[in-house]
Amino acid sequence: MIFDRFWGLFSSDLGIDLGTANTLISVRGEGIMLNEPSVVAVKRGTNRVLMNGEAVGFAAKDMLGKTPDSIEAIRPMKDGVIADFDITEAMLTYFIRKVHPRRWFKPRARPRVVIAVPAGITAVEKRAVYNSAERAGARRVYLIKEPRAAGIGAGLPIEEPTAQMIVDVGGGTTEIAVLSLADMVASESLRVAGDDMDDAIIGHLKRHHSLLIGEQTAERIKIQIGSAFPLDEELETEVRGRDAVTGLPRSVIVSSEEIREALREPVHLITSAIRSVLEKTPPELAGDLVSTGITLAGGGVLLKGFDKIIIEELGLPVTIANDPLTCVAKGTSIFLENLDRFASLLESSDELG
Repeated sequence: MIFDRFWGLFSSDLGIDLGTANTLISVRGEGIMLNEPSVVAVKRGTNRVLMNGEAVGFAAKDMLGKTPDSIEAIRPMKDGVIADFDITEAMLTYFIRKVHPRRWFKPRARPRVVIAVPAGITAVEKRAVYNSAERAGARRVYLIKEPRAAGIGAGLPIEEPTAQMIVDVGGGTTEIAVLSLADMVASESLRVAGDDMDDAIIGHLKRHHSLLIGEQTAERIKIQIGSAFPLDEELETEVRGRDAVTGLPRSVIVSSEEIREALREPVHLITSAIRSVLEKTPPELAGDLVSTGITLAGGGVLLKGFDKIIIEELGLPVTIANDPLTCVAKGTSIFLENLDRFASLLESSDELG
């Protein structure tokens, strides 16, 4: 530990929100320094990243659904965990080097890294995260469960003996937890989140309009006119894609009402999971939630009316965190600055043997 602290004087420790849709990296003492899509473009059939290793993040996302047969744009994270080990390692290496360049006066210093992971992650999935981060250049790797990171990043007093409920809707998972005394009293890691909303929109357009669209178009529709609750003024947008019957390009006009209907199932699964966690919460802590309510974090909660549908179905006060997209990354940064204080909440590779 003394040796680890010594090297800490010569490196910039990192907090990483390794998400299915986006990866955010915070640098200790400097805040969030990177926020890019978790996408990598490779030569098809290989793990070789294009453009001298720089076809990662925004550059790679622009290629999704638009690549020739020789190139493949890959999202190496699925449901909040690593689906492709080698590609994840390449992505992390690129991102870490981007925010942690090796300066001449500290050539050997490598960063300590705190990575947020889903609460339901398995031992095998943990090992994949440790190995990817270590091979990408981390000196020491710690894992923190996403609900804890999101809770503290949202500014909740998670160390107090009072219930705080956090719902973090990301790209691959929805993390739900009731926190008290810095621990999770009741929780659920649901592998239904933003990507499932996009898939629901893709399926709706195919079934009801015979129109084939890609991930990026579905995400745009969700952001522009998607909603979980009736809007004061309903919206419409033009959607362009390929006709499933003729194979020719075509466009249709879709309304916010029909997109809300398409999103009904994933939204219902999330609200049902929140209800399930509430039912598992001890009575004294459940009583606290009448006043403390539910705090929402993650990009998925920006869906129009998402907070309103929860209020309607569960009858509790709901607050959307300030800058919900960055709550987990901010939480990892706070844990980084207080490693000794939060040591009992972190896991390191030593614990896996």
